[in-house]
Amino acid sequence: MNNNTEFKRHRRLRSSNSMRAMVRETHLHVEDFIYPMFVVEGSNVKNEVPSMPGVYQVSMDLLLDEVKEVVELGIKSIILFGVPNEKDEVGTGAFIETGIVQEATRLIKRAYPEILIVADTCLCEYTSHGHCGVIHDHDVDNDESLQLLARTAVSQAEAGADIIAPSNMMDGFVKVIRQALDEAGFTNIPIMSYAVKYASAFYGPFRDAADSTPQFGDRKTYQMDPANRLEALREAESDVVEGADFLIVKPALSYLDIVRDVRNHFNLPVVAYNVSGEYSMVKAAALNGWIDEKSLVMEKLTSMKRAGADLIITYFAKDVAKWLKEEN
Repeated sequence: MNNNTEFKRHRRLRSSNSMRAMVRETHLHVEDFIYPMFVVEGSNVKNEVPSMPGVYQVSMDLLLDEVKEVVELGIKSIILFGVPNEKDEVGTGAFIETGIVQEATRLIKRAYPEILIVADTCLCEYTSHGHCGVIHDHDVDNDESLQLLARTAVSQAEAGADIIAPSNMMDGFVKVIRQALDEAGFTNIPIMSYAVKYASAFYGPFRDAADSTPQFGDRKTYQMDPANRLEALREAESDVVEGADFLIVKPALSYLDIVRDVRNHFNLPVVAYNVSGEYSMVKAAALNGWIDEKSLVMEKLTSMKRAGADLIITYFAKDVAKWLKEEN
């Protein structure tokens, strides 16, 4: 070949594993991950979620064993979801002092005070109808639901939650929760808002895990249309103005453009939620031998950080923590 040919030698920086590692732009760290956990009532319960291999519903008496594993892997943060035995029209179990998330939070904090507990603040797991608020005329009453969400947030903070994560997508939810937390003396408790949450088909397996499938209709009047991009910025902007401290984009994988948009427009920490359907598809393919699970998961999570996420809520947290340890 003519040595005078003019073109760039990009391959020079890919010539070996060490060279590729030297110039790598995006890195995954165990501190990036928030691991979801599902707490159920009863005793000696550890039920694998049928649609989510490797993910379990765990009763309180076995919970600390699960948390111990998380801590030993170096994972610093968990997000708690409660699955109560009894439900009612207004989701009373979400905000009472003896609620399952509140009790689980106290238990974990006594044993592992250093772990950060994010409390999912919603009503859907606790309502008999499965919707994220109070129902009137077959629709969710936005403003009445806000008052119950505020009570839930305060009760979770009183139990020791480090971060409140409201996921209900009611208009004004950050403002009302921030005001309630401040009035209760929790001015230093941050809000990790589900600022951009789409009405997604990727949530199916989660509803098995949390027993939160709506008993009628769907959530499209309060969760976002997957076709909309500019609306995401309006939603996030409202939450920033109302006092959010983190911004979640959910789901993550099919919405990386939204993650990047939110990163570009706002200077708060951005959280990508690698949701249940994204997890289950990979696990199903891996169990069938169709993919290299480790390589695919690492690539997928790296894409979320590359898109602009600072943190990732993911069911793969334990797996990735183990892989990162092996690499080091």
